[in-house]
Amino acid sequence: MKALRVHEYNKPPSLDDVPEPEVSGPWDVVVDIGAAGLCRTDLHIIEGQWEPIQHPPLPYTIGHENAGTVRAVGSAVSNVAPGDVVIMHPLVTCGLCLPCRNGQDSHCQNAVFPGLNVDGGMAEQLLTNARSVVKLDGGLQPADVAALADAGLTAYHAVRKAADVLFPGTHAVVVGAGGLGHIGIQTLAAITSAQITVVDRSEAALELAKGIGAHHTVQATSDAEVEKAVLDATDGGAHVLFDVVGEHGAELLAPKLLRNRGSHYVIGYGGEVRLPTIEIISREINVVGNLVGTYQDLVELMALTAQGRVTLHTKKYPLEAALDAIHDLESGNIRGRGILIP
Repeated sequence: MKALRVHEYNKPPSLDDVPEPEVSGPWDVVVDIGAAGLCRTDLHIIEGQWEPIQHPPLPYTIGHENAGTVRAVGSAVSNVAPGDVVIMHPLVTCGLCLPCRNGQDSHCQNAVFPGLNVDGGMAEQLLTNARSVVKLDGGLQPADVAALADAGLTAYHAVRKAADVLFPGTHAVVVGAGGLGHIGIQTLAAITSAQITVVDRSEAALELAKGIGAHHTVQATSDAEVEKAVLDATDGGAHVLFDVVGEHGAELLAPKLLRNRGSHYVIGYGGEVRLPTIEIISREINVVGNLVGTYQDLVELMALTAQGRVTLHTKKYPLEAALDAIHDLESGNIRGRGILIP
């Protein structure tokens, strides 16, 4: 089968012929990939940023946002059967460690992460596990939901964590209205009552944001102008700010857009959050990390998607055009999410 594989960091991946995966354990599930999402994390993987954390042996297949049709299952699998259309939680988890038993399976102590430390789904097939597959509603198709497996899941997880404090009269700010941000905006509109302000450099992204739930938009120009516009729109700053950029200065601007006792939810990454400890203390502000989401989060997100309350905006590419898609993502030429179709 064809698979997009990283052979050397800071070099473009290549489309290789590799053996098809096979069921070897009782909980194994082999999926024919119908769509694989392209994520900024894939750019960071190619750059080698994840090597010190995950140590994947090279070469390996990338792709951690995957959906498709079940091809084969192990002897103990009862939740899906061949022919079922599924989306995969990005982690393959054990179910036995304390985080798994507490419902925090995104922190499984024995997890593997297809696309980051074992072969992922930018290929014609993927080997996963019964614990990772979510059977899709009959109206949902892989290309419509694949990127929700990580980008959507991460955005939903952050919003879900903050939902209790985003009651009527509060203000949420989303920095970045691209592939991840546009899902966060929709989930904020779906499950909270907050006023939503969106910051982005792109006029097209801000136009999209207006149509999917944003009450106010601010075009990112100078930091001083953005700060003034956001503080005006929110009557003094965000109660919760969702930074889905996490680099290029967005992570440094974010705390300035908070009101006292506000929370900076870090979702995008690549930069560094720098805050004087006296500012954290005197303003009682919080910095909150967000790592993908739980299996339950993904089930809830699929329910919202099936109800039409979350819609993934995509640009589709054949798997053979993966390098074109990567170039377009690097250049900022993808509105929403890039999707690779084997």
